[in-house]
Amino acid sequence: MLIPFPFAFLTGAWGFRVAAAFSENEDLKTVSRYLVPAGVVAGLVAAVPGLVDYLGSVPPQSSAKERATKHALFNVGSLALFALSWLADRRRSRALPLALETAGTATLCLGGWMGGTLAYRNQIGVDHRYANAGKWQEERVEVDDADGLESAAHGLAVNQMKLVHAGSKRVAIGRTGKGYVAFQDRCTHKGGPLSDGVLMCGTVQCPWHGSQFDVHTGEVKGGPAEVNIETYDVHEHKKIGA
Repeated sequence: MLIPFPFAFLTGAWGFRVAAAFSENEDLKTVSRYLVPAGVVAGLVAAVPGLVDYLGSVPPQSSAKERATKHALFNVGSLALFALSWLADRRRSRALPLALETAGTATLCLGGWMGGTLAYRNQIGVDHRYANAGKWQEERVEVDDADGLESAAHGLAVNQMKLVHAGSKRVAIGRTGKGYVAFQDRCTHKGGPLSDGVLMCGTVQCPWHGSQFDVHTGEVKGGPAEVNIETYDVHEHKKIGA
């Protein structure tokens, strides 16, 4: 986990800056001056896996995507504010560095709160799979491949699922006691990834808020979702969405 390093460096820089302002101790200000660039560099390094998760793990058209975008903007804004404070300090400005670091600390805390929500509520990057769910599987198939869905379904045990990228569509493929099933990955409530949820007795449960759907018919079996999901025939040789 790289996140604690920029958070500790930057909040520490602000803390030493505040202490220096009250005590007029130049040594404390010097510590703050060194912590800021260390925190900015650590923040840029920590942003790399965050960007990977943003592009690859956060479901599109979901509440998590909106939250992740705000999370990224707050963090980038915080790094920019601290960088500006460091430049202002080099020009011997007195009040401006403290003001910029205070604003940067506030945006850093907001971004951190959203990041925690992404990890604990949306479970981005968290392995929470249930017993016998198997390893996480993800596959891409050509939309025009008539056997794409059928071939992607092979290898699944009963009550196991995988995510298939079929062109621009995200399709969850699973296996029930009645055979293979395919349905849209996006929960109709807040866009949660159904393929990352629980499949049991022909019902899939969203990992975010617990909405349940019949994987054979797409019918809502339990809220808060109110709109059915779209289902596909795994064995029917046709283009998805046709």
